[in-house]
Amino acid sequence: MTDQTPPLNDVAAVIVAAGAGLRAGQPVPKQFARWRGKPVVRHSAETLAAAGISPIVVAIPDGAHDVAGAALAGIAGVRLITGGATRQESVRRALEALADAAPGAVLIHDAARPVLPRAVIDRLVSALAAQPGAIPVLPVVDSLCGADGAVMGAPAAREELRRVQTPQAFRYADILAAHRGWRGADTAGDDAQVARAGGLAVALVDGDETLHKLTYAADFAADLPPMRVGTGFDVHRLAEGEEMWLCGVRIDHTHGLAGHSDADVAIHALVDAILGAIGDGDIGSHFPPSDPQWRGASSDRFLVHAVKLAATQGYRIGNVDVTIICEAPKVGPHRAAMRQRLAELLEAPLASVSVKATTTERLGFTGRGEGVAAQAVATLLRD
Repeated sequence: MTDQTPPLNDVAAVIVAAGAGLRAGQPVPKQFARWRGKPVVRHSAETLAAAGISPIVVAIPDGAHDVAGAALAGIAGVRLITGGATRQESVRRALEALADAAPGAVLIHDAARPVLPRAVIDRLVSALAAQPGAIPVLPVVDSLCGADGAVMGAPAAREELRRVQTPQAFRYADILAAHRGWRGADTAGDDAQVARAGGLAVALVDGDETLHKLTYAADFAADLPPMRVGTGFDVHRLAEGEEMWLCGVRIDHTHGLAGHSDADVAIHALVDAILGAIGDGDIGSHFPPSDPQWRGASSDRFLVHAVKLAATQGYRIGNVDVTIICEAPKVGPHRAAMRQRLAELLEAPLASVSVKATTTERLGFTGRGEGVAAQAVATLLRD
Protein backbone atom coordinates (compact mmCIF):
# COMPACT_ATOMS: atom_id res chain seq x y z
CA MET A 1 0.00 0.00 0.00
CA THR A 2 1.10 3.58 -0.62
CA ASP A 3 0.54 6.55 1.62
CA GLN A 4 -2.60 7.36 -0.38
CA THR A 5 -4.15 3.99 0.35
CA PRO A 6 -6.56 4.12 3.29
CA PRO A 7 -5.55 1.73 6.07
CA LEU A 8 -8.11 -0.98 6.86
CA ASN A 9 -8.91 0.74 10.14
CA ASP A 10 -10.15 3.70 8.07
CA VAL A 11 -12.36 1.56 5.85
CA ALA A 12 -16.07 1.03 6.53
CA ALA A 13 -18.45 -1.34 4.80
CA VAL A 14 -22.00 -1.47 3.56
CA ILE A 15 -23.75 -4.81 3.15
CA VAL A 16 -26.87 -4.64 1.01
CA ALA A 17 -29.37 -7.10 2.52
CA ALA A 18 -32.69 -5.36 1.95
CA GLY A 19 -34.06 -7.45 -0.92
CA ALA A 20 -36.88 -9.97 -0.86
CA GLY A 21 -34.67 -12.82 -2.11
CA LEU A 22 -37.67 -14.76 -3.43
CA ARG A 23 -35.96 -16.63 -6.29
CA ALA A 24 -33.88 -18.66 -3.86
CA GLY A 25 -36.99 -20.52 -2.70
CA GLN A 26 -36.14 -20.22 0.99
CA PRO A 27 -38.68 -19.77 3.83
CA VAL A 28 -37.05 -16.42 4.69
CA PRO A 29 -35.28 -13.88 2.45
CA LYS A 30 -32.15 -15.60 1.16
CA GLN A 31 -29.79 -13.24 2.99
CA PHE A 32 -31.11 -14.65 6.30
CA ALA A 33 -31.41 -18.28 5.17
CA ARG A 34 -28.87 -20.72 6.55
CA TRP A 35 -25.97 -21.67 4.30
CA ARG A 36 -23.02 -23.73 5.48
CA GLY A 37 -24.29 -23.64 9.03
CA LYS A 38 -25.04 -19.94 9.45
CA PRO A 39 -27.17 -17.16 7.90
CA VAL A 40 -25.91 -16.04 4.49
CA VAL A 41 -25.37 -12.43 5.53
CA ARG A 42 -23.26 -13.45 8.52
CA HIS A 43 -20.51 -14.98 6.39
CA SER A 44 -19.32 -11.78 4.72
CA ALA A 45 -19.99 -9.67 7.82
CA GLU A 46 -17.67 -11.90 9.85
CA THR A 47 -14.99 -11.69 7.15
CA LEU A 48 -15.16 -7.89 7.04
CA ALA A 49 -15.04 -7.62 10.82
CA ALA A 50 -12.08 -10.01 10.99
CA ALA A 51 -10.24 -7.75 8.52
CA GLY A 52 -10.62 -4.85 10.95
CA ILE A 53 -13.25 -3.05 8.87
CA SER A 54 -15.69 -1.03 10.95
CA PRO A 55 -18.40 0.14 11.09
CA ILE A 56 -20.36 -2.32 8.95
CA VAL A 57 -23.74 -0.88 8.00
CA VAL A 58 -26.24 -3.53 6.94
CA ALA A 59 -29.30 -2.39 4.99
CA ILE A 60 -32.21 -4.73 5.80
CA PRO A 61 -35.87 -4.99 4.79
CA ASP A 62 -38.49 -3.06 6.73
CA GLY A 63 -39.65 -5.15 9.69
CA ALA A 64 -36.65 -7.50 9.60
CA HIS A 65 -34.75 -6.02 12.54
CA ASP A 66 -35.25 -9.04 14.81
CA VAL A 67 -34.22 -11.67 12.27
CA ALA A 68 -31.28 -9.56 11.09
CA GLY A 69 -30.19 -8.86 14.65
CA ALA A 70 -30.20 -12.57 15.43
CA ALA A 71 -28.33 -13.38 12.22
CA LEU A 72 -25.55 -10.86 12.98
CA ALA A 73 -25.43 -11.10 16.78
CA GLY A 74 -21.98 -10.68 18.31
CA ILE A 75 -20.20 -9.24 15.25
CA ALA A 76 -18.32 -6.09 16.22
CA GLY A 77 -19.16 -2.85 14.47
CA VAL A 78 -22.43 -3.92 12.86
CA ARG A 79 -25.16 -1.30 12.48
CA LEU A 80 -28.61 -2.06 11.06
CA ILE A 81 -30.60 0.38 8.96
CA THR A 82 -33.83 -0.03 7.01
CA GLY A 83 -33.18 -0.13 3.29
CA GLY A 84 -35.18 1.48 0.52
CA ALA A 85 -37.38 0.31 -2.33
CA THR A 86 -34.37 -0.16 -4.62
CA ARG A 87 -30.81 -1.32 -4.14
CA GLN A 88 -29.53 2.14 -4.97
CA GLU A 89 -31.75 3.76 -2.35
CA SER A 90 -30.62 1.21 0.24
CA VAL A 91 -26.95 1.98 -0.49
CA ARG A 92 -27.50 5.70 -0.27
CA ARG A 93 -29.22 5.37 3.11
CA ALA A 94 -26.34 3.22 4.34
CA LEU A 95 -23.76 5.73 3.11
CA GLU A 96 -25.60 8.56 4.83
CA ALA A 97 -25.58 6.51 8.03
CA LEU A 98 -21.76 6.48 7.85
CA ALA A 99 -21.50 10.27 7.85
CA ASP A 100 -20.67 10.43 11.55
CA ALA A 101 -17.76 7.98 11.08
CA ALA A 102 -16.54 9.71 7.88
CA PRO A 103 -14.29 6.80 6.86
CA GLY A 104 -11.60 7.20 4.24
CA ALA A 105 -13.06 4.43 2.12
CA VAL A 106 -16.06 2.13 1.98
CA LEU A 107 -16.67 -1.35 0.61
CA ILE A 108 -20.18 -1.96 -0.74
CA HIS A 109 -21.08 -5.63 -0.80
CA ASP A 110 -24.06 -7.81 -1.71
CA ALA A 111 -25.13 -10.04 1.18
CA ALA A 112 -25.89 -12.83 -1.29
CA ARG A 113 -22.13 -13.32 -1.91
CA PRO A 114 -21.20 -15.08 1.34
CA VAL A 115 -17.66 -16.16 0.46
CA LEU A 116 -15.45 -13.06 0.55
CA PRO A 117 -11.73 -13.77 0.08
CA ARG A 118 -9.46 -11.50 2.10
CA ALA A 119 -7.15 -11.16 -0.93
CA VAL A 120 -9.95 -9.48 -2.90
CA ILE A 121 -10.47 -6.97 -0.08
CA ASP A 122 -6.75 -6.15 -0.06
CA ARG A 123 -6.64 -5.68 -3.86
CA LEU A 124 -9.63 -3.35 -3.79
CA VAL A 125 -8.32 -1.18 -0.99
CA SER A 126 -4.86 -1.00 -2.57
CA ALA A 127 -6.39 0.13 -5.88
CA LEU A 128 -7.89 3.19 -4.16
CA ALA A 129 -4.39 4.68 -3.98
CA ALA A 130 -4.60 5.40 -7.70
CA GLN A 131 -8.33 5.66 -8.42
CA PRO A 132 -11.41 6.78 -6.47
CA GLY A 133 -13.14 3.49 -7.13
CA ALA A 134 -12.32 -0.18 -7.74
CA ILE A 135 -14.34 -3.28 -8.56
CA PRO A 136 -13.49 -6.99 -8.74
CA VAL A 137 -14.02 -8.56 -12.14
CA LEU A 138 -13.66 -11.90 -13.88
CA PRO A 139 -13.08 -12.65 -17.56
CA VAL A 140 -15.88 -13.92 -19.78
CA VAL A 141 -14.99 -17.41 -20.96
CA ASP A 142 -18.05 -18.27 -23.07
CA SER A 143 -18.70 -17.00 -26.57
CA LEU A 144 -21.25 -14.20 -26.62
CA CYS A 145 -23.82 -12.98 -29.09
CA GLY A 146 -26.71 -10.61 -29.26
CA ALA A 147 -30.29 -11.86 -29.56
CA ASP A 148 -32.67 -10.87 -32.31
CA GLY A 149 -35.78 -12.27 -30.67
CA ALA A 150 -35.33 -16.05 -30.82
CA VAL A 151 -32.63 -15.77 -33.49
CA MET A 152 -28.91 -15.25 -32.99
CA GLY A 153 -27.83 -11.68 -33.53
CA ALA A 154 -24.41 -10.09 -33.93
CA PRO A 155 -21.48 -11.59 -32.03
CA ALA A 156 -20.07 -9.75 -29.05
CA ALA A 157 -16.36 -9.42 -28.29
CA ARG A 158 -15.88 -11.26 -25.02
CA GLU A 159 -12.31 -9.94 -24.76
CA GLU A 160 -13.76 -6.49 -24.10
CA LEU A 161 -16.21 -7.65 -21.42
CA ARG A 162 -15.88 -8.55 -17.76
CA ARG A 163 -18.13 -10.09 -15.13
CA VAL A 164 -18.55 -7.67 -12.23
CA GLN A 165 -18.65 -8.77 -8.61
CA THR A 166 -18.83 -7.16 -5.18
CA PRO A 167 -17.58 -5.77 -2.89
CA GLN A 168 -16.96 -2.56 -4.75
CA ALA A 169 -14.56 -0.11 -3.13
CA PHE A 170 -14.67 3.68 -3.18
CA ARG A 171 -13.26 6.67 -1.44
CA TYR A 172 -16.13 7.43 0.88
CA ALA A 173 -16.65 11.13 0.20
CA ASP A 174 -16.57 10.54 -3.57
CA ILE A 175 -19.15 7.74 -3.68
CA LEU A 176 -21.45 9.56 -1.25
CA ALA A 177 -21.37 12.61 -3.49
CA ALA A 178 -22.00 10.43 -6.56
CA HIS A 179 -25.07 8.87 -4.97
CA ARG A 180 -26.39 12.24 -3.86
CA GLY A 181 -25.92 13.60 -7.36
CA TRP A 182 -27.35 10.63 -9.27
CA ARG A 183 -29.80 11.83 -11.90
CA GLY A 184 -30.20 8.67 -13.94
CA ALA A 185 -33.66 7.98 -15.27
CA ASP A 186 -33.44 4.34 -14.19
CA THR A 187 -32.05 2.61 -11.14
CA ALA A 188 -28.33 1.94 -11.44
CA GLY A 189 -27.29 -1.69 -11.77
CA ASP A 190 -24.52 -1.26 -9.23
CA ASP A 191 -22.49 1.40 -7.45
CA ALA A 192 -19.76 1.46 -10.08
CA GLN A 193 -22.33 2.80 -12.54
CA VAL A 194 -23.27 5.53 -10.08
CA ALA A 195 -19.59 6.32 -9.64
CA ARG A 196 -18.93 6.60 -13.39
CA ALA A 197 -22.01 8.77 -13.84
CA GLY A 198 -20.51 11.02 -11.16
CA GLY A 199 -17.26 11.33 -13.12
CA LEU A 200 -15.25 8.86 -11.03
CA ALA A 201 -12.74 6.51 -12.58
CA VAL A 202 -13.17 2.90 -11.49
CA ALA A 203 -10.20 0.52 -11.47
CA LEU A 204 -10.52 -3.17 -12.28
CA VAL A 205 -8.93 -5.74 -9.98
CA ASP A 206 -8.99 -9.52 -10.11
CA GLY A 207 -12.12 -11.02 -8.63
CA ASP A 208 -12.59 -14.57 -7.42
CA GLU A 209 -14.88 -17.39 -8.57
CA THR A 210 -15.72 -18.11 -4.94
CA LEU A 211 -17.52 -14.74 -4.81
CA HIS A 212 -20.46 -16.51 -6.45
CA LYS A 213 -23.84 -14.91 -5.83
CA LEU A 214 -26.52 -17.14 -4.29
CA THR A 215 -29.61 -16.60 -6.44
CA TYR A 216 -31.67 -19.75 -6.96
CA ALA A 217 -32.85 -22.64 -4.80
CA ALA A 218 -30.22 -24.83 -6.46
CA ASP A 219 -27.50 -22.59 -5.01
CA PHE A 220 -28.63 -23.62 -1.54
CA ALA A 221 -29.28 -27.25 -2.45
CA ALA A 222 -25.75 -27.59 -3.79
CA ASP A 223 -24.44 -26.88 -0.30
CA LEU A 224 -26.50 -29.65 1.29
CA PRO A 225 -25.12 -33.13 1.93
CA PRO A 226 -25.97 -35.64 -0.82
CA MET A 227 -27.72 -37.94 1.64
CA ARG A 228 -29.56 -37.52 4.94
CA VAL A 229 -31.00 -40.14 7.29
CA GLY A 230 -33.75 -39.88 9.90
CA THR A 231 -35.43 -42.26 12.33
CA GLY A 232 -38.91 -42.33 13.80
CA PHE A 233 -40.77 -44.24 16.52
CA ASP A 234 -44.41 -44.19 17.54
CA VAL A 235 -46.87 -46.09 19.74
CA HIS A 236 -50.67 -46.24 19.76
CA ARG A 237 -53.03 -48.03 22.10
CA LEU A 238 -55.34 -50.82 20.89
CA ALA A 239 -58.99 -50.10 21.61
CA GLU A 240 -62.38 -51.56 20.80
CA GLY A 241 -64.54 -49.70 18.31
CA GLU A 242 -61.62 -48.14 16.47
CA GLU A 243 -60.45 -48.82 12.92
CA MET A 244 -57.08 -50.43 12.31
CA TRP A 245 -54.90 -48.54 9.81
CA LEU A 246 -51.30 -49.54 9.15
CA CYS A 247 -49.15 -48.09 6.36
CA GLY A 248 -52.24 -46.50 4.82
CA VAL A 249 -54.08 -49.83 4.57
CA ARG A 250 -57.26 -50.62 6.52
CA ILE A 251 -57.09 -54.02 8.23
CA ASP A 252 -60.00 -55.96 9.69
CA HIS A 253 -59.25 -56.72 13.32
CA THR A 254 -61.03 -57.07 16.64
CA HIS A 255 -59.45 -53.83 17.85
CA GLY A 256 -58.23 -50.64 16.23
CA LEU A 257 -55.66 -48.02 17.14
CA ALA A 258 -56.73 -45.07 19.29
CA GLY A 259 -55.47 -41.60 18.55
CA HIS A 260 -56.44 -38.08 17.54
CA SER A 261 -56.07 -38.88 13.82
CA ASP A 262 -56.56 -42.35 12.31
CA ALA A 263 -53.64 -43.44 14.54
CA ASP A 264 -51.67 -45.12 11.75
CA VAL A 265 -48.68 -45.83 13.92
CA ALA A 266 -46.48 -46.97 11.02
CA ILE A 267 -47.03 -43.82 8.96
CA HIS A 268 -46.53 -41.66 12.04
CA ALA A 269 -43.12 -43.24 12.63
CA LEU A 270 -42.25 -42.75 8.97
CA VAL A 271 -43.29 -39.08 9.02
CA ASP A 272 -41.02 -38.52 12.01
CA ALA A 273 -38.17 -40.23 10.18
CA ILE A 274 -38.51 -37.92 7.16
CA LEU A 275 -38.88 -34.80 9.32
CA GLY A 276 -35.87 -35.91 11.34
CA ALA A 277 -33.79 -36.30 8.20
CA ILE A 278 -34.43 -32.67 7.20
CA GLY A 279 -34.24 -31.37 10.78
CA ASP A 280 -37.80 -30.03 10.81
CA GLY A 281 -39.32 -31.09 14.12
CA ASP A 282 -41.72 -33.98 14.47
CA ILE A 283 -45.27 -34.91 13.54
CA GLY A 284 -46.68 -33.25 16.65
CA SER A 285 -45.16 -29.88 15.76
CA HIS A 286 -46.75 -29.94 12.31
CA PHE A 287 -50.05 -31.61 13.21
CA PRO A 288 -50.64 -31.00 16.94
CA PRO A 289 -53.22 -33.31 18.54
CA SER A 290 -54.68 -30.26 20.26
CA ASP A 291 -55.89 -28.98 16.87
CA PRO A 292 -59.44 -30.26 16.16
CA GLN A 293 -58.92 -30.15 12.39
CA TRP A 294 -56.76 -33.28 12.63
CA ARG A 295 -59.33 -35.33 14.56
CA GLY A 296 -59.86 -38.53 12.59
CA ALA A 297 -57.65 -37.26 9.76
CA SER A 298 -56.03 -39.72 7.41
CA SER A 299 -52.34 -40.06 8.15
CA ASP A 300 -51.77 -40.15 4.40
CA ARG A 301 -51.95 -36.35 4.52
CA PHE A 302 -49.15 -36.18 7.09
CA LEU A 303 -46.85 -38.32 4.97
CA VAL A 304 -47.51 -36.36 1.77
CA HIS A 305 -46.77 -33.14 3.69
CA ALA A 306 -43.44 -34.50 4.98
CA VAL A 307 -42.39 -35.56 1.46
CA LYS A 308 -43.19 -32.06 0.16
CA LEU A 309 -41.15 -30.47 2.94
CA ALA A 310 -38.20 -32.65 2.02
CA ALA A 311 -38.61 -31.66 -1.64
CA THR A 312 -38.47 -27.95 -0.76
CA GLN A 313 -35.02 -28.62 0.70
CA GLY A 314 -33.94 -30.40 -2.47
CA TYR A 315 -34.42 -34.00 -1.33
CA ARG A 316 -36.34 -37.01 -2.58
CA ILE A 317 -36.95 -40.37 -0.96
CA GLY A 318 -34.02 -42.75 -1.34
CA ASN A 319 -35.50 -45.64 0.61
CA VAL A 320 -37.59 -46.25 3.72
CA ASP A 321 -37.68 -49.18 6.12
CA VAL A 322 -40.68 -49.59 8.44
CA THR A 323 -40.89 -52.17 11.23
CA ILE A 324 -44.26 -52.81 12.88
CA ILE A 325 -44.06 -54.28 16.39
CA CYS A 326 -47.14 -56.21 17.58
CA GLU A 327 -48.54 -59.64 18.42
CA ALA A 328 -51.60 -59.08 16.23
CA PRO A 329 -52.79 -58.47 13.60
CA LYS A 330 -50.53 -60.47 11.32
CA VAL A 331 -48.76 -58.08 8.94
CA GLY A 332 -47.57 -60.67 6.41
CA PRO A 333 -50.84 -60.98 4.45
CA HIS A 334 -50.99 -57.20 4.02
CA ARG A 335 -47.32 -56.42 3.39
CA ALA A 336 -47.59 -56.12 -0.39
CA ALA A 337 -50.54 -53.70 -0.15
CA MET A 338 -48.72 -51.69 2.52
CA ARG A 339 -45.59 -51.34 0.42
CA GLN A 340 -47.63 -50.32 -2.61
CA ARG A 341 -49.56 -47.68 -0.69
CA LEU A 342 -46.45 -46.19 0.89
CA ALA A 343 -44.69 -46.08 -2.48
CA GLU A 344 -47.63 -44.12 -3.90
CA LEU A 345 -47.63 -41.63 -1.02
CA LEU A 346 -43.85 -41.26 -1.07
CA GLU A 347 -43.74 -40.99 -4.89
CA ALA A 348 -40.96 -43.54 -4.73
CA PRO A 349 -40.27 -46.84 -6.53
CA LEU A 350 -41.72 -49.91 -4.86
CA ALA A 351 -38.22 -51.34 -4.52
CA SER A 352 -37.35 -48.40 -2.24
CA VAL A 353 -40.02 -49.31 0.33
CA SER A 354 -39.57 -52.00 2.97
CA VAL A 355 -42.26 -53.07 5.45
CA LYS A 356 -41.70 -55.82 7.97
CA ALA A 357 -43.01 -56.90 11.35
CA THR A 358 -41.78 -58.45 14.55
CA THR A 359 -43.02 -59.30 18.03
CA THR A 360 -41.57 -58.78 21.49
CA GLU A 361 -42.05 -62.45 22.45
CA ARG A 362 -45.11 -61.47 24.49
CA LEU A 363 -43.08 -59.08 26.60
CA GLY A 364 -44.17 -55.52 27.37
CA PHE A 365 -47.27 -53.66 26.26
CA THR A 366 -47.10 -54.96 22.71
CA GLY A 367 -46.63 -58.51 23.98
CA ARG A 368 -49.71 -58.14 26.16
CA GLY A 369 -51.72 -56.89 23.20
CA GLU A 370 -52.22 -53.43 24.68
CA GLY A 371 -50.85 -51.50 21.73
CA VAL A 372 -48.85 -51.43 18.53
CA ALA A 373 -45.46 -49.78 18.03
CA ALA A 374 -43.56 -48.92 14.87
CA GLN A 375 -40.11 -47.68 14.02
CA ALA A 376 -38.90 -46.31 10.70
CA VAL A 377 -35.75 -45.22 8.96
CA ALA A 378 -35.82 -42.86 5.97
CA THR A 379 -32.93 -42.09 3.65
CA LEU A 380 -33.21 -38.90 1.58
CA LEU A 381 -31.15 -38.18 -1.51
CA ARG A 382 -30.41 -34.77 -2.97
CA ASP A 383 -31.85 -34.17 -6.41
